[in-house]
Amino acid sequence: MNVLTSITVLGFLIFFHEMGHFLAAILQGIYVDGFSIGFGPSIIQKRYNNITYSLRAFPLGGFVSFPDEEINNIDPGDPNLLKNRPVIQRVIVISAGVFANLILAYTILIVNVTTIGIPFDPEPGILVLATQPEKAASLAGLQSGDKILKIESNTLGVGDQAVSALVKEIQNSSENPISIKIDRDGVLKDLTLIPQNIDGKGTIGAQLQPNIKKETKKTKNIFELFNYTNNEFSSLLVKTIQGYKGLITNFSSTAQQLSGPVKIVEIGAQLSQQGGTGILLFAALISINLAVLNSLPLPLLDGGQLVFTLIEGFRGKPVPVKVQMVVTQSSFFLLVGLSVLLIIRDTSQLLIVQRLLNQ
Repeated sequence: MNVLTSITVLGFLIFFHEMGHFLAAILQGIYVDGFSIGFGPSIIQKRYNNITYSLRAFPLGGFVSFPDEEINNIDPGDPNLLKNRPVIQRVIVISAGVFANLILAYTILIVNVTTIGIPFDPEPGILVLATQPEKAASLAGLQSGDKILKIESNTLGVGDQAVSALVKEIQNSSENPISIKIDRDGVLKDLTLIPQNIDGKGTIGAQLQPNIKKETKKTKNIFELFNYTNNEFSSLLVKTIQGYKGLITNFSSTAQQLSGPVKIVEIGAQLSQQGGTGILLFAALISINLAVLNSLPLPLLDGGQLVFTLIEGFRGKPVPVKVQMVVTQSSFFLLVGLSVLLIIRDTSQLLIVQRLLNQ
């Protein structure tokens, strides 16, 4: 059920992204030929008002298609074709999906704060959200829900500063043992971590966050509501952008942290076990990730199409079709190849798969 919830949330976020493109075109009177959720063969298809709506076999994706004048018997000079609209109107259509995901993420965070409340101030220590199989954290015996209180007999502080201090200590202790004291359901335990070396930095394969009570409190007023939401949204957006920046500028050391669709669904399933707040946090985080990912200047993504359109605006004429095709095909093979590798890697790391392989 948790996996199904995760897939449903992911599908809805993609639907909302495509709905942004769709509405931006329709509201400007631009012809739209189809609105599809997923890829592959159509399972359900219906044509209404000259637009084909379809649900396809593989729901993790989607697209809005625009008519081809040769196939749809439309005058090539028709002003309602997307390609014949002014650059600014095309920019609005291309960018609408990204803005839709950002608006949705902000709205989800407001709903989360309104219905569930905000957390209490963090307590001393660091909470372990999840551990990866066969990584230093799990090998040392760390489990989801553990609270790390001390490292090398030094008491950890509170909040993000405590997490940063621990991460720094781990990175500087590659292949060297680190003693930690944890609280597991009220029982204190001593464990020894041996961070694994990745490009000269230690890593333990665990998701960490400040130690915050599960209980929440209601906001005092609308100002506290929006202040907390603004801070949370800004933090998630900045961290997501920094993550992609690190991936691009230092790929060799950050590639292991990159997650494909299988890992994303697994993380969503884990968060959904925490109830409503976990599901909402997962939805907001992935919605922001979709916005940032689609902003990258790759031709198959919104960012790439935006670059082509802006270049046309500066040049006064479109980028040559052959150039667009070469760049788009290269981007296609890059993204497909990366997706396949991530799916294989993430699938092999699933606990049930590892158990089967070790039999």
